[in-house]
Amino acid sequence: MSAGMLVGTAVVYSRIPSITKHYMEKLQGELTGVMADMVPTQIDDAMPKLPTSTGPAVELPKSPF
Repeated sequence: MSAGMLVGTAVVYSRIPSITKHYMEKLQGELTGVMADMVPTQIDDAMPKLPTSTGPAVELPKSPF
């Protein structure tokens, strides 16, 4: 029974990095999705409205030569 607990503990302890990596990747994926949903609305709120028409063309200065 002691040997079984020792082996079980060693296996779980050796698997901790891969388990942690799996959950971190899952968390990063969820955070990326949340941020991707939030960013467009923040950008739209910060951007000024674009003009719908333009003015007349600007004349170039005349060359003195």
